[in-house]
Amino acid sequence: MEHPRLDEQTEVWLHLPGPWKRPLETELREGEELVAFFEPDLDERLRFADGLVVLTNSRVMATWSVGADRNGDRRLWETWPLEPGAALRSRDQGGAGVLELTDERRRLEHWRYTTGRSTAAHRFVQRFNTFRSGARDAAATASVCPSCGALITSYDGQCAACAPESAPQTIPALSRLLGVARPRAGAIFLGFVLTLASTTAGLIPPYLTIPLLDRVLVPYQNGKAVDFSLVGWYLVGLVGMALVAWLLDWARHYRLSWVGERISADLRNKTYAHLQCLSLEFFGGKRTGDLMSRVSSDTDRICNFLSLNMVDFATDTIMIVMVAGILIWIDPVLAAAALAPFPFMVWLIHWVRSKLRRLLRAGGIAWADMTSVLADAIPGIRVVKAFAQERREIQRFGRANDRVLLTADRVNVVWSYFTPMVTLLTASGLLVVWGVGVWRVYEHQVTVGVLTAFLAYIGRFYTRIEDIIRLVPATQRAAASAQRIFEILDRVPSVAEPVRPVHPGRVHGEIELREVRFKYGTREVLHGIDVQIRSGEMVGLVGPSGAGKSTLINLICRFYDVAEGAILVDGTDIRSFPVEEYRRNIGIVLQDPFLFYGSVADNIAYGKPGATRAQIIAAARAARAHEFILKMPDGYDSMVGERGQSLSGGERQRISIARALLIDPRILILDEATSSVDTQTEREIQAALENLIRGRTTIAIAHRLSTLRRADRLVVIERGSISEIGNHQDLLARDGAYARLHRAQQELVQKVGI
Repeated sequence: MEHPRLDEQTEVWLHLPGPWKRPLETELREGEELVAFFEPDLDERLRFADGLVVLTNSRVMATWSVGADRNGDRRLWETWPLEPGAALRSRDQGGAGVLELTDERRRLEHWRYTTGRSTAAHRFVQRFNTFRSGARDAAATASVCPSCGALITSYDGQCAACAPESAPQTIPALSRLLGVARPRAGAIFLGFVLTLASTTAGLIPPYLTIPLLDRVLVPYQNGKAVDFSLVGWYLVGLVGMALVAWLLDWARHYRLSWVGERISADLRNKTYAHLQCLSLEFFGGKRTGDLMSRVSSDTDRICNFLSLNMVDFATDTIMIVMVAGILIWIDPVLAAAALAPFPFMVWLIHWVRSKLRRLLRAGGIAWADMTSVLADAIPGIRVVKAFAQERREIQRFGRANDRVLLTADRVNVVWSYFTPMVTLLTASGLLVVWGVGVWRVYEHQVTVGVLTAFLAYIGRFYTRIEDIIRLVPATQRAAASAQRIFEILDRVPSVAEPVRPVHPGRVHGEIELREVRFKYGTREVLHGIDVQIRSGEMVGLVGPSGAGKSTLINLICRFYDVAEGAILVDGTDIRSFPVEEYRRNIGIVLQDPFLFYGSVADNIAYGKPGATRAQIIAAARAARAHEFILKMPDGYDSMVGERGQSLSGGERQRISIARALLIDPRILILDEATSSVDTQTEREIQAALENLIRGRTTIAIAHRLSTLRRADRLVVIERGSISEIGNHQDLLARDGAYARLHRAQQELVQKVGI
């Protein structure tokens, strides 16, 4: 790709802080030009630091603290070439933000900054995107946001810093659908050919009226001798072309609707598949109803647009162009009069489109909020009824529905003004044609047949204009939906796949945590965790709620990546393993057991779909679930209901344990695995686990310390740090944090009798 020389290069150098100029000049290659720069001011530990990220015409460069890198060592420049798939994006998270450089597969690097530099970060991203798009006149057409001073280009007219959720740009948003439609290019081309043929066939009948009137009907009415048999031939031509146009139109509609449905299905599959690849961090900040709305409602809108609206738009556009050409060819003067209102109508369409963009996006957000209320209330109906909050949920849904209604009313205000105005302009155009046409007939400059054909064509012309105008809301809705879907597809997993993967195979299960630190946003929750877990060892994690036990489990499972330090399995950093291959070695039982709608057998075999019935039963026996499963109406084929609500908490937990055991993992994670069972069931599960943990590395979290007495070691975590390590007896003898927890539970047992 040949990158343009930007006129503002000198200005960028002038704004570059003095201490950075000399180091950067010595680093630039011959012919390399500075395009933009950004100064991150936070290091990885969220401490203040001076950094520089530079965009040149061939690469991205970064360094920290003149004379030092981010760890305080000698300053080194890191560089990344501008590959075709390179992308830059910024995200604000609470009191800090992050600037991410990615390629098509993973995140290459990131830099953190305080909110005071958000505007500069958004401006840097915008300059990066403008430069990569090859916009040579970007500097000349740039403006400044009056609110925050951020650079705005004429291509979007929106300030990225002030309005990150700005209205979608129709053409860019819809043009990205072409990438999804590329595999269907052959069918689309066939649909275009059929559209062109059907439109052409529909334009022939009005032209046949010219000789029918001028050669037969008008001369016959004036008493001249004519061959009246020609009428039959003209009528046959009119009927024949009408039938051909109908047949071609049917084929066009069927083919393009077929293509539209499949493009929409491809987009749904692609969006859902990408959602499955995203990390837990993404889902933590999204509402279920919003994601459901994007995959279902938004793709449905795009399907309607592609299969119906786009077909009509293509037909109408071709019809308008061809009719305009025919009118000019028949009579240029009359055509100029007929097309006089057209420029004003184009301006009116543009004005309405700009008004509708924000309104329709707001409507999409309101609709997603309403869907989120449903997604919250329906699965939680037991809680709603238990606390007698039906009226409150009705009111909550009513408020969300009112917001949908409000945005719809605002759209209707604009649309109710616009539609009558178009009708008025259409009527004006026809009146102009009648006036100019009658005058030219009177002056013997055109014939009655030409005027009649002209009126027929101009009627079709303005009818098609009205049809296109009616497509404006559907187009804007499709653009808004496309943008919401591409917001998902553009998201890069925070847990990245390795560049040079190390395939783990079946691991031995030795785990080592080296100076592990982790942050939720700007809050560090793990502070330098160091621990080694031998292969086949059972380790219990204990400590008060919020100490960081579940976070540590999430890091070992690689649901998140460490902020600092490393987690090694069999001596290899787990970030070197392909995520899917690594997780095949892990079996996990969560504190809140989740079952899918389906049979008991399907839920147990979820991690191993090809498991035999004998293997499923063996896992159920080991989890002490076999007996109660046989008591169900259809045994292992019994349906458990959505989220397993037809089962008790203990039954769901035992099925969840069986599901984890079936895959025979080398690393077993038990996150409060016995929290939902009674004491008797807990004893049964513990008896089963004694045999199952042999030869398998097991990490267990439990608030009931009695369940961890057989653990080889206990790791006590307090406030994100390890306070004690040892077995049950040793820790009791130390009379430290573990002993205090143990005494507190013993007192509770004596008082409550559990």
